[in-house]
Amino acid sequence: MGDGNTFSSGLSMGELGARIRAERRAQSMALERLAELSGVSRSMVSEVERGAKTPSVLVLDRLATALGTSIARLLDEPVRPDVVVLPGDRQHVVRDPSGWERRILSPVLPDVEFEFMRTTLGPGVDAGEFSPHAAGSHEYVAVETGCLRLTVDGVPHLLEAGDAAYFPGNRRHAFANDSAGPCVYYLAMALGLAAGSHGRPPHGGHDG
Repeated sequence: MGDGNTFSSGLSMGELGARIRAERRAQSMALERLAELSGVSRSMVSEVERGAKTPSVLVLDRLATALGTSIARLLDEPVRPDVVVLPGDRQHVVRDPSGWERRILSPVLPDVEFEFMRTTLGPGVDAGEFSPHAAGSHEYVAVETGCLRLTVDGVPHLLEAGDAAYFPGNRRHAFANDSAGPCVYYLAMALGLAAGSHGRPPHGGHDG
């Protein structure tokens, strides 16, 4: 995500902030609670909700995780659960100033918490550690080019082009590229659902 005021899709920071605030209020969650669950400072959460601050991809992911949802759902509106074609120019791309980007390849469907993404890490880029998702979540990784260091609960796993991996989504996980060339990998994420959640994970399922 750059320093601009809009995403590649044209969504403004103000619109994103309003969506985060609406999702938080729909769960009757206080601003302080969202800050606590996400590990993001209260002042940062407030600035993001007001559209005054552009969050990094990692911060946005932590907020989405604390809300029991995905970045994709914060960026887009649900579509009918039918055949959906996403042309390249309609796919949401979020870029981080540290040198990596996430392209969201899956549509947002009603009551379905699933995200399919293509991530590019520049040479020597560490994307950082992502917060655990709700219990019952699943993540699948496949490396297209380059080398990826996948770390799950502090244990590193080196994946090369053609390699794939699975890990439970309720673990701490991090992605880094230690090589001198770019790394491109795909990640599919299915978030766990708890009884009584009516198709949406509860915010209390966040572990970080």
